Amino acid sequence: MSLAPLRSLFLLAFMAGALTLGASFYLEYGALLQPCFLCQVQRLLLAIFTLINLIAALHKPGRMGLCLYGLASMGCALLGAITAGRQVLLQNMPSGQVRDCWPSLQSMIENLSFWQAARSVFNGTVDCVEITWTLFELSLPEWSLLFFVAMLILGAMQFSRLLFCRHLRRARA
Repeated sequence: MSLAPLRSLFLLAFMAGALTLGASFYLEYGALLQPCFLCQVQRLLLAIFTLINLIAALHKPGRMGLCLYGLASMGCALLGAITAGRQVLLQNMPSGQVRDCWPSLQSMIENLSFWQAARSVFNGTVDCVEITWTLFELSLPEWSLLFFVAMLILGAMQFSRLLFCRHLRRARA
């Protein structure tokens, strides 16, 4: 089994990421939805995920390269799933348990250390709890969580195919 089908999975992940990234920009600039801090973190992770998969599809890496690209891609997808899952949990919390939001990310960076700002963003704000858009009764963080979990499953498929290729070669030898 050649490594070309594994590269096509990176291309598939890139296209899915690019479409999702395009949809997020449309919702921000076309539908005028303002993303919260957790949404911006998810978008950053999505952009990194998309870029990693584009490079992996174009690079034509060997077996070790495929493993490294796959791990980097799955790492971004896992971090994205964690942040999206956190936002879904925040949206399901009672409104009195969520902290008030800071004026802006710039204010948080100026007034807090990096780790305090990151913790404040991850703890959630009123902006992160607000559900402003749904599709099929799923909010944007729920769609984001579904996407990142699907990309994790795609990454697991890549690794299983890599392992399967290795076992086939050993069995033939």
